[in-house]
Amino acid sequence: MRQFLTVVAFTLLTIGFFAAYSNYGIPQIEPAPPPKEEKLDLAAMSPEQFIALGERIFNGKGTCTLCHNELGRAPMLGNLADILPERLKDPRYKGAAEDLEAYLIESLIEPSAFVVAGFGKKGSNDAESPMPNVAGGSIGLAEAEVAAVVAYLQDSSGAEVTVEIPTDADAVEAEEEAEEREAITEPDLLMAKFTCPACHKINGQGGDVGPELSKIGASRDRAYLRRALLDPNGDIAEGFEADMMPDDLGEQMFVTELEVLLDFLTALK
Repeated sequence: MRQFLTVVAFTLLTIGFFAAYSNYGIPQIEPAPPPKEEKLDLAAMSPEQFIALGERIFNGKGTCTLCHNELGRAPMLGNLADILPERLKDPRYKGAAEDLEAYLIESLIEPSAFVVAGFGKKGSNDAESPMPNVAGGSIGLAEAEVAAVVAYLQDSSGAEVTVEIPTDADAVEAEEEAEEREAITEPDLLMAKFTCPACHKINGQGGDVGPELSKIGASRDRAYLRRALLDPNGDIAEGFEADMMPDDLGEQMFVTELEVLLDFLTALK
């Protein structure tokens, strides 16, 4: 009995020691503050500030650079002013734009109105774009934000900026997403946010630039998938090329979002 009590006492002391150390000896990690939103004072903005706002949205909230980059997953946009007449005369053009401003708005809201050859969804004969409507879904740009992106794209392509800064009540109340945002907890919204379906097919939907993911959890474990997301060039899947996937997803995602995505992928069997 004495030996038993000694073991019990030692166990309790050990547990108490580790409990005390975990509470007081290890620095506590404070949760990040809730995301802040910045009111847009559009009425006080100069054209230069409005263009700068469009650039921030293009590189941030709009997630445009995930595809419109040197990796070649979507057309580059620096020469839009020069090639616009050719696109508007293309027999495949299904839109109603007559100038660059209208064409850009149309491309952001109705991206399938015209799909650059070679950049459409597989099997659609370049009639359907993999790009989402930026005013809906997980991107959800407000009208003023769309206008700011259009102004930025006009300016960056060397064209005259014809976009007028919105002044109506709804536009003035539009809010710009700050650097800190709320973590996404739904895998479908998370994949839409980072435009995964533009390159990866799941259950018959999506592109074919990257490996199909419909049953990826049956052939790849969690560790492999984590490496594939954080270091996509570390282990290239057979039949695919390097530098086709952004290598900074780990910087753009919250840790919790990465785990949500891994849970989803490992369950695809």
